[in-house]
Amino acid sequence: MDETNINWVLATACLLAGVGIGALGYHLLVIGAGNAQHLRQRLAERERELSELKDGMGDSLERIARLAESLRRESQSLEQEAEEARDRLGARSLRRQAMEAVSPESTATTAEPNMPRDYADGDRGTLAEDFGLRHGDDAAKPQPTRH
Repeated sequence: MDETNINWVLATACLLAGVGIGALGYHLLVIGAGNAQHLRQRLAERERELSELKDGMGDSLERIARLAESLRRESQSLEQEAEEARDRLGARSLRRQAMEAVSPESTATTAEPNMPRDYADGDRGTLAEDFGLRHGDDAAKPQPTRH
């Protein structure tokens, strides 16, 4: 072979190798750009969904606030009705007033029971230090053990 043919073959081989490397690089860059575009599209879609969720959450919170206010108003009106019923039902009726007018001594003689106490009258109650101890002849007898 001639030296000029070798130069042409070498130049053609380098040109084909350069075109191949360029095509491979372009292919890799296009795939990377396509992935980036796909990622940007997914990101925009997620942001849109997130904004919809935020709007929905705001609407839900507003609805909950309205329901809580309604519940508060209903509670106040129920308390008012209960107070009115208590005032209405708690007032002495004419029949009760007439019965008390006829027999005032029956209500005056009724005494309230005493409150229960944890001590006895006098100085010898159950909390005395010597309560339950026997004095004199009874002390000599053996006592059964207490548990």
